[in-house]
Amino acid sequence: MKILLSADMEGATGVTWPADVLPGTEQWQRCRAFFTSDVNAAIAGLLDGGADEVLVNEAHWTMRNLLLEQLDERARMLTGRHKDLSMVEGIQHGDVDGVAFVGYHTGAGTEGVLAHTYLANSITGVWVDGEPASEGRLNSLVAAEYGVPVVLVTGDDRTCADARTWAPRAVGVAVKDYVSRYAAVCRPPARTAADIRAGAKAAAALAGRTAPVRGGPFTVELEFDAVHLAGAATVVPTVERCGERRVRYTSDTMYEGIRCFKAVTTIVSAAVEETYG
Repeated sequence: MKILLSADMEGATGVTWPADVLPGTEQWQRCRAFFTSDVNAAIAGLLDGGADEVLVNEAHWTMRNLLLEQLDERARMLTGRHKDLSMVEGIQHGDVDGVAFVGYHTGAGTEGVLAHTYLANSITGVWVDGEPASEGRLNSLVAAEYGVPVVLVTGDDRTCADARTWAPRAVGVAVKDYVSRYAAVCRPPARTAADIRAGAKAAAALAGRTAPVRGGPFTVELEFDAVHLAGAATVVPTVERCGERRVRYTSDTMYEGIRCFKAVTTIVSAAVEETYG
């Protein structure tokens, strides 16, 4: 049994503030240990539950945040950027039996600690076929195309609630409770490690490849906080305006859809100017 562990940082233990996840800050350096602890707990639990192999895909920002020297030696880690499927890179090779989303968060424009979708700001909402789409929902649709079930989701309590709408069978483990976008009631690392390990052990029983789900075509809409960003996004082929600050595109598969999404966010982030956005 092989599990892909997609590791994001905003939903990690103790993380509540931009500086906690911004590479290079003092707080980020401190929170890297919390992040690594969450991932190690998930690895241990998945192996406790019968997994033979765990591949960790580093999925936050520069994708170079986890402390390799502290990683459970039984796992392997894919680190670094510019991967075909970004946060779920590795799922496409036909040898993954389940995927765990560790340290995930809610989507742009919704309640949740450090809520966003791909870009920290600029995007105010994302929808797939009319449904609000967090990074978790987007990645779960990619996983489904490869017949890989989402078995575990960790993050704040709002993230676990969101996950029940796109991965209802997955085990959810809340490491903190939402108060505001930049505040949460946090559990200590010793407690969250135990909770994640227990949840991951139970989640391993849900692993097992299924028939690929061909759910397309998918229509993706993005809303931005400034008009010029919608204009910038239309540089990407197939992307069109559907409102003053909205764009949309349609893809036959979510593999194509997530790659187009990545292109749009790359173009838009380059169009953001300091101070005014």
